[in-house]
Amino acid sequence: MRTFLGLICLGAACLAATGCGSRRTGELPSDVGSAPIADKIPKTITVHGDTRVDNYFWLREKENPKVIDYLKAEDAYAAKVMKPLDGLQDKLFKEMVGHVKETDQSAPYRRGDYLYYSRTEAGKQYAIRCRRKGSLTAPEEVILDVNQLATGQKFMALGSFEPSDDGNLLAYTTDNTGYRQYTLQVKDLRTGALLPDHAERVDEVVWAADNKTLFYVTEDAVTKRNDKFFRHTLGRDTSDLVYTEPDAIFDIGVDRTRDGAFILLEAASKTSTEVRYLPASNPLSPLAVLQPREPGHEYYADHGGHVFYIRTNKGATNFRVVTAPDTAPGEANWKELIAHRPEVKIESIDAFAKHLVLSEWENGLQQIEAVELAGGHRQRIKFPEPVYAATLAENYVFDTQTVRYAYQSLVTPASVYDYDLGSGAATLVKQTEVPGGFDRANYVSERVFATATDGVKIPISLVYRKGLKKDGSVPMLLYGYGSYGVSIPPTFSSARLPLLDRGVIYAIAHVRGGGELGEPWRNAGRMMNKITTFTDFIASAEYLEKEHYTASDRMAIQGGSAGGMLMGAVSNMRPELFKAVIAQVPFVDVLNSMLDAEMPLTTAEYIEWGNPNEKPAYDYMARYSPYDNVKAQQYPAMLVKVSYNDSQVGYWEGTKFTAKLRATKTDQNPLLLKVNFGAGHGGASGRYDALHESAFNWSFVLWQFGLTQ
Repeated sequence: MRTFLGLICLGAACLAATGCGSRRTGELPSDVGSAPIADKIPKTITVHGDTRVDNYFWLREKENPKVIDYLKAEDAYAAKVMKPLDGLQDKLFKEMVGHVKETDQSAPYRRGDYLYYSRTEAGKQYAIRCRRKGSLTAPEEVILDVNQLATGQKFMALGSFEPSDDGNLLAYTTDNTGYRQYTLQVKDLRTGALLPDHAERVDEVVWAADNKTLFYVTEDAVTKRNDKFFRHTLGRDTSDLVYTEPDAIFDIGVDRTRDGAFILLEAASKTSTEVRYLPASNPLSPLAVLQPREPGHEYYADHGGHVFYIRTNKGATNFRVVTAPDTAPGEANWKELIAHRPEVKIESIDAFAKHLVLSEWENGLQQIEAVELAGGHRQRIKFPEPVYAATLAENYVFDTQTVRYAYQSLVTPASVYDYDLGSGAATLVKQTEVPGGFDRANYVSERVFATATDGVKIPISLVYRKGLKKDGSVPMLLYGYGSYGVSIPPTFSSARLPLLDRGVIYAIAHVRGGGELGEPWRNAGRMMNKITTFTDFIASAEYLEKEHYTASDRMAIQGGSAGGMLMGAVSNMRPELFKAVIAQVPFVDVLNSMLDAEMPLTTAEYIEWGNPNEKPAYDYMARYSPYDNVKAQQYPAMLVKVSYNDSQVGYWEGTKFTAKLRATKTDQNPLLLKVNFGAGHGGASGRYDALHESAFNWSFVLWQFGLTQ
């Protein structure tokens, strides 16, 4: 059980007592010594007549012993600086573990003849996948213990998890490095034996209806673009290549419709899609194209009865839904089922026997709406809080009157509900227990709106301990992302409670470039509008200071990946606005990365950031690329985190950014580079290891706030 600290900081007097209001708070220890200095080895790069000198390009040489030595030196320096906070980190870790029900079980869901669930055991890093046949009173079958898979490994992630229709076989993929390079294996669940069938670099896998044919997608070894689609019959030594995607800006993925009728192969760029299909009952059938790809046309399909349900943005910026006969599903035969509503983005559709369920975003909030197919009656699920997150959960039964959804908020733990499509009644199946004295009544969540430079209102979600004094004295951690049309829902995190209980406000700025307010919101922060993402975030921070939630010397900010780019950009643009920055696996070397078509993901990103081989895009990127815009000025305290096996954002991006900052900035504020040598883009894979990483992050920001007790 968690022991609450005796001191809960909420107002100015308490914070002043801990030194949070002092500009000297968070300075480097006097005995820490000098930070590592990376050698400057100039590399001249000329593009479109613009010449840049990159002194740290050499840090991309992953196998160079000199690079590894530098990474180790930086990591050791970060550990030395943080050494006085070991006690705080340990305390934070124990508090976070104290808020976790270590031995627990997920809500079981039906799939075929079985009820599947996962459970955890105290002291074990990973989940154990289990099932029971027919009912929860049947004997438990342990079908995959990830802890056993992780034995002797520094990292272990489970990717695909696909039982065959008859429940006898399990196809699954695992990654043991963090590079998101998965190996496919097949397990006979009747005997527990692994079959000899396997494949490398597998991204997604589905079964055909015959319980012996697998379809899977693989990635290119260099670019990590998903480009090949295979069919494999169990027992054969080889697999058949069915399709290769030729366009470098498209990736492919495979799925199977909920009714089990069709295998779907989706080719997708950032702004265009194309779906191919074949009957799951006849895996040797050739692929057919549902609707040929067109620039700017995104569509996605599901199936029920004898029709495809198609979510399309043709003539509908925020998408509409049409139907088409599965014998001739091309656009000429489309019939509109759900008309376009400009204020509502249809995020996804899920077809059931008698209903179509829409997952939507409206006014920055998630909605779930069920449409009765026979009569057209529509009903939205009602949610009890003004700020929340709601998504469909596991729904593998096609002919059902019950839909399962997941609900949570900044103050409500993750909850699973079954919704009766007839009566409209929602039944709570499971709410995650939060031990250690948690009481949601002690916390407040709200949504406010900042005004951007062009007058647009930017939603901000906040959570804090009850009793907040809006006098500018309270510390805040402000999170942001704002790319790819990805929406950041206001979800619950028990790992966040140690911050809230020390009087820190947690906030999310839902800036443009994300998808919270639909496709126009996304488009206003991408390509040649990308800088809007950064100015939106700055406007959000300025609003929170103006409204006296916090002050600039009490505001820390956090973001990862493309959100790490956001952190780097706003630190360059307005460094005086922030006390501290956490930039996790940050995409900050934008120009160099986007100019290298051999790097993972680059070509597919041309439609998100632009193609710098074209001069207008190059010039625009040069204005905001964080690495290229580091300048001689004072910066906030910064914690930069990279992973050596990161396949999404190379470790060198944050490393080069740190090296250039050290050589350029004019302040003495802490600048730390924390290197994870045994993980990838998402950090540690084990649940306890992940909490240790969070404890490190929180101790850094609390140190900067002066809250080190």
